[in-house]
Amino acid sequence: MSDITPPDPIDEESPVVTPLEGRPKEKRRQRLLRGVQRMSSSPSLQQIGRSRSSSSPYSTRGSLSCVSLAPTPSFGQYQSGSVTPGYFSNGQSSVPGTSLTEFPAFEGIETRIARKVGNVSTTHLNPTTSSLPAEVTTGRSRSGTARKLPFEFWARMPDEMRVHIMSYLRPKELVRISRVSKDFHRFCFDGQLWTHFDATEFYMDIPAEALAKIILSAGPFVKDLNIRGCLQIEQSKRAEVIVSSCRNLINATLEGCRNFQRTTLHGLIRSNEKLANLNLTSMTAVTNSTCKIIAQHCSQLETLNVSWCKHMDARGVRMVVNGCPRLRELRAGEVKGFADVRVAEAIFSTNNLERLVLSGCADLDDEAFKTMIHGSNPVIDILTDRPIVPPRKLRHLDLSRCSQLTSQGVGVLGYLVPDLQGLQLSGCSALTDAALQPILASTPRLTHLELEELSELTNDLLSEHLAKAPCAPKLEHLSVSYCESISDIGMLPVMKNCVSLQSVDMDNTRIGDLVLTEAAAMVRSRSTRTSTRSSRPRIGLKLIVYDCQLVTWTGIREILSWNAEVRQRTGGVATYPTEIIGLRCFYGWQQTVEQHTQRVLKGDFAAAARLERKWADYMQAVEEAGAGGAGSRRRRRRAREAQMAHADEEGGAGGRRRARTVAASCAVM
Repeated sequence: MSDITPPDPIDEESPVVTPLEGRPKEKRRQRLLRGVQRMSSSPSLQQIGRSRSSSSPYSTRGSLSCVSLAPTPSFGQYQSGSVTPGYFSNGQSSVPGTSLTEFPAFEGIETRIARKVGNVSTTHLNPTTSSLPAEVTTGRSRSGTARKLPFEFWARMPDEMRVHIMSYLRPKELVRISRVSKDFHRFCFDGQLWTHFDATEFYMDIPAEALAKIILSAGPFVKDLNIRGCLQIEQSKRAEVIVSSCRNLINATLEGCRNFQRTTLHGLIRSNEKLANLNLTSMTAVTNSTCKIIAQHCSQLETLNVSWCKHMDARGVRMVVNGCPRLRELRAGEVKGFADVRVAEAIFSTNNLERLVLSGCADLDDEAFKTMIHGSNPVIDILTDRPIVPPRKLRHLDLSRCSQLTSQGVGVLGYLVPDLQGLQLSGCSALTDAALQPILASTPRLTHLELEELSELTNDLLSEHLAKAPCAPKLEHLSVSYCESISDIGMLPVMKNCVSLQSVDMDNTRIGDLVLTEAAAMVRSRSTRTSTRSSRPRIGLKLIVYDCQLVTWTGIREILSWNAEVRQRTGGVATYPTEIIGLRCFYGWQQTVEQHTQRVLKGDFAAAARLERKWADYMQAVEEAGAGGAGSRRRRRRAREAQMAHADEEGGAGGRRRARTVAASCAVM
């Protein structure tokens, strides 16, 4: 017992701290908690100094990696109970929807903290769970009003607007989008979208069943029907669909439907009494009976085309003319039987026709044609020796290839067709200048004149009558091809006075380079120039001079030079052409002319001028190489070099490079 060392005496001045006194121990616990916060990677222990959430005693922040859809109260809300200031509560607190949690005294708090941090699956310590806002789970906003659903724009749009939107789609596109839904299918086959049914644009791209379905659904709405060349509908059953569905047609084009049944065609005509324009070109089903049905049921008909209908004749035309008082346009090319005077009298009696096409009617003779124009036995004026009849309303008359017509028959048109704008007499080889002189003197509105293959025409008709006629300033199209007697003497006055010409056909005539030069001067005088570099010219005059032996490369160069001419004004301002000449000439030069025209139309005037210069050098060298005598070998070598330079320039603009082996063949020209 004596070996036991007595305890040290207690210093009365030093304070004695018991374990039950909380202040010093509370500081140690705070340091412990801060250490745990630094060591832990859980987001629940961050910002431990903030007010706690009711769902987590250590943090107010949570992770959205696991979202709870259960409604929870706002953070920091507790039921009745005292909450002591500080980090922990001395009493009890309850959270709605969860069990009550008791926070015991501070004894052993380190052990409980470590246990709760390790057990993250407890009810109150679940840092990876967060609740959605109440307005998301309940479908209401914070103000308590119900949220609006997305506006169904297409479903609530008026039907008229939806049909108008779909009207901008092409027929093939309408058939494709009809498979989207039943609603789209209903609108795609709405008859309002098919009032103009032109199958020539899409009949090869859609199946025959879809084509028949379109006609079946849109038939009552179709007003313009065009099935030209549509072979799918020529089948009898599908053609019957057209007859049974389309009953409001105004314009119908059945051109080329050679397998169309006669009964089907007659049924279609009978069921559409409002027809105004009917095109039956080349249909084998058309007969005189068809014309009779047209005369009986289509009183509003204005246009009829029965050209190349071989199973009818002019008697059917007479029935249509008598039964359709509104008929203004009649096309009956290649139809037989126009030598009948009764047909001519019917055409004279109406005097409503503005366009009459009788091309290829070989039976038409002078007597029948005179009856069409001034009737039978008209009263003749003693002073003028002209028939006293009302003037005809004809504006376009086509008598091409009516081989029996002579100058006496065609000459009656003089002073009886003052409104005539287009006259085609190509192939009437018996015509002379006497037939055209009174016509040119009395048609001030004439703009189109075709006189091809009239070998009896002379330069006097062009220089003395056409160039001085009232229609000269308005003439736009002139064709004198294969008129072998026409030369520069006749065409030069025409080029000077007919300043509105847009196309002139002069192939196989005796014109030369002077006509081309005068044409370039005429276009130069009537066209304006621009100082805008980015502007692009247009083709204002088309010249066709195939197989004209007197046209040389110098005349062609005159046209090319004018097309690419860039002028310099005083002050250094460049001007560019706005109108050029399109040329068709000898096939050996045509490739160069086309390349030059393409460059001018693109605005590359420098490249066009370079091509013209090299082509001129090449053509000049070829001419020199063809001459004999001393230095012929050197000239031929120069011609080959010029030909290669021209070929390189012609192929340098993206076009095909011309073969260089053609130098020998070009030297023969």
